[in-house]
Amino acid sequence: MIKLQNVSKSYRVDEDTIFYALKKVSLEIKETEFVSITGPSGSGKSTLMHLIGLLDKPSSGDVIIQGKKISQLSDDELSTLRNEFVGFVFQQFNLIPKLSVLENVLLPTVYARKKLNYDPEAKALELLTKFGLIEKKSSFPNKLSGGQQQRVAVLRALIMEPKLILADEPTGNLDSKSGHDIMKLLGELNRNEKITIVVVTHEADIAAYGKRVIKVKDGQVG
Repeated sequence: MIKLQNVSKSYRVDEDTIFYALKKVSLEIKETEFVSITGPSGSGKSTLMHLIGLLDKPSSGDVIIQGKKISQLSDDELSTLRNEFVGFVFQQFNLIPKLSVLENVLLPTVYARKKLNYDPEAKALELLTKFGLIEKKSSFPNKLSGGQQQRVAVLRALIMEPKLILADEPTGNLDSKSGHDIMKLLGELNRNEKITIVVVTHEADIAAYGKRVIKVKDGQVG
């Protein structure tokens, strides 16, 4: 599903200095896996997340998603693949304050580059009902708890029926109980919906939800 082959990501600091955020990383994430990526701040785990999530391209090596080398895709093709393949969940929730819960969940469908084979609003209402948020459909984000906001963010990630959910520090702004509730929700999606889950975290107890833990340190995978 996802392969990184000898991938490096570098940035030029000045005329004489190049900083390597990742150094010759090779790994594979298979379909329906639940993987945690962990490491200290500055280890390179966020760079790795950006590559897996098609938000960036490597300086060298190959990132292969669904059999496609991303270096060979145009910006439009990359954008389409990202929109259809991956759903994102972020630490800051990234909900739009002026949109209702229902409108936030529907947002990715507004930018869909393909004809959807389902009614987006009906799908959103189904998700809100299934995950206990239907009574909040007309509420705005500032009227929700942190845990509720993150659940809305998860539903927004689900609306395009992605094969992968990529969660970047999804519990970072939540209390302990809400954080574990979100991780249990991601676990259920992995088990019941067979969605591949990749969680990026620096918290050992959160990483433990993954069936496999990838440790990143100094730009390398251990």
